[in-house]
Amino acid sequence: MSFENIIFEIEETIAVLTFNRPAALNALNGALLAEVSEVLDQVEANEDIRVLILTGAGDSFVAGADITEIAKLSALEAKFFAKSGQDVINKLQALPIPVIAAVNGFALGGGSEMALACDFIYASEAAMFGLPEITLGLIPGFGGTQRLPRVVGKNVAKELIFSGRIIPAAAAKEIGLVNKVCAPDALMTDTKKIAKSIGKKGRVSLRAAKEAINNATNVDLAVGLAFELDAFALCVASEDAKEGTSAFLEKRKPAFKGSFTS
Repeated sequence: MSFENIIFEIEETIAVLTFNRPAALNALNGALLAEVSEVLDQVEANEDIRVLILTGAGDSFVAGADITEIAKLSALEAKFFAKSGQDVINKLQALPIPVIAAVNGFALGGGSEMALACDFIYASEAAMFGLPEITLGLIPGFGGTQRLPRVVGKNVAKELIFSGRIIPAAAAKEIGLVNKVCAPDALMTDTKKIAKSIGKKGRVSLRAAKEAINNATNVDLAVGLAFELDAFALCVASEDAKEGTSAFLEKRKPAFKGSFTS
C-alpha cells in the first residue's frame, strides 16, 4: 500500500516506517498522523513483524508539528489536533513489539515526542533534539511534558522545556535520551543490526518485558513486582520458553516460533 506522507517497508521480520515530507522537514500534519495510525494498526495485526524502526527521509527525522496548521487553529481545534497527535503516539508506545527510533536529523517538538514513545533511540552524530515550543509561546502538546521527565528526570526536562534549547546527539546521550550515537552512514545499519538481534527473541517474552518495564513508570514497586510475577509465569508456560530452555540444555541456539497467544 502506498502513502503520500510516509514510506512503509517490511524487510523479513523488520518493518521500517519513514516519515516522508522532506520539503517540510517531515513536520507532522493531520494527514501524516492519519497514515502513521493506519500503519501502526497493520503492524500490530502482523505477527511476522518482530521489530518496528522509525526514521525520516532526507536530513530530518521530524522537525515538529506543522506550524502552518497550528497557527490557524482555535482553542478547541488545537485541543483536537493535540489529541490526535497524542492518540497516535500512545498507539505507537502501546505496540506489543519493540520499536526503535533511528533519528537521522532534526527531532524537534513532535519529533522528539514521537521518538520518546519508542522503546529506545539510536541517533546520527548529526541529530538534534529539543522541545522548542516555548519559543513560539506554546508548550509540547504530543506528550513531551509527560514522557521527557520519565526518561531524563524532572529537573533536566524542565530545563530543556523551559529554555527550548536544542541539543546535539552527544548531549542527548549524556542525559540518557539516546542509547547510541552512530556515524550518519552507519545509523540504519546499526539500528537494523540490533533490531534483527532483538527480533530473534521470543514474541511472548519480548511483549511481557516491554509491558513490565513500561508499567514501572505508572505504578509503585509492589504493584510492578506483582505484574512481573504474573508475566514471568505466563512466559514460562509459552512455547518459546519451552524452546529456549530445551535449547539451553541441548547446547544449541533457540529457534523461537511462538505467537503472542502461545
